[in-house]
Amino acid sequence: MGTSVLSLRIDSELLDRLKHHAAKRGMSVQDYVVRTLVRDDFDERFKAAVDETERFYGAA
Repeated sequence: MGTSVLSLRIDSELLDRLKHHAAKRGMSVQDYVVRTLVRDDFDERFKAAVDETERFYGAA
């Protein structure tokens, strides 16, 4: 799997919050943001799978 670059423009207040959250976990801001995005993507895919399973089995 290759990598790509994503550039974001965010305000200083948000960057400060990201730095704080990343520092609490001993991570760089870049690693923290990537980890958050991956986790959110997994959560969305997991929810879609659960919804599909419920539709298949008729659970409400």
